[in-house]
Amino acid sequence: MIALLKFKSGDGMFEKFMGWMQSDEGMGVRKSVAHVEKTVPAIAPDKSYVMFKISVHNEEGLKEFAAGNNPIAKSIFDECVESVQVWELSPIEV
Repeated sequence: MIALLKFKSGDGMFEKFMGWMQSDEGMGVRKSVAHVEKTVPAIAPDKSYVMFKISVHNEEGLKEFAAGNNPIAKSIFDECVESVQVWELSPIEV
């Protein structure tokens, strides 16, 4: 899956959110929905958004997390995140 997370305007939103994502609390939430070691991030040059390629093992948990409804992540989402879009990827033969 691919997730595109847009940050609210304001100084330090990217740094604050990514710091939380790397904290023990954030890692616990991330591990509950995806294989963290397989996550690949891409950061916008102006740090206004981040795109993640994620290997999900708990789709319902990911939906809750991406919607900002995970009880552990809710406060950081409310403070820093403007929107999240998620796409499911499927392979194509070339």
